[in-house]
Amino acid sequence: MRVTLATHGGLAAPVLAGLPPDVVDSHALPESAAAELSRLVAAAVPAAAAPAAAAGDPEPRRRAPDAMSYSITVEEGGRSSVLVQSDTDMSPEFAALLRWLKEHVARE
Repeated sequence: MRVTLATHGGLAAPVLAGLPPDVVDSHALPESAAAELSRLVAAAVPAAAAPAAAAGDPEPRRRAPDAMSYSITVEEGGRSSVLVQSDTDMSPEFAALLRWLKEHVARE
């Protein structure tokens, strides 16, 4: 599995625009880390597809002009899924995957 994280917007938009996305290949990870990544992706995909109200949030979130948005692309077995969420409408499952990706990329 190959997972790509791209960050957009926010106050750092001009700086981020010139940076390549972060990429994690599960085949290059230790077995336990690859299993954790798979678990996080499996939880985040359906949560990212559900609207906020369906996920238990009774009120739509406000737009924030300086909010960051995140695109996580998951490629596996010839298939690709793109998850997009922002600071203002992020599911807990997406947040957990995002946190794991940021921590893992920071260690490399």
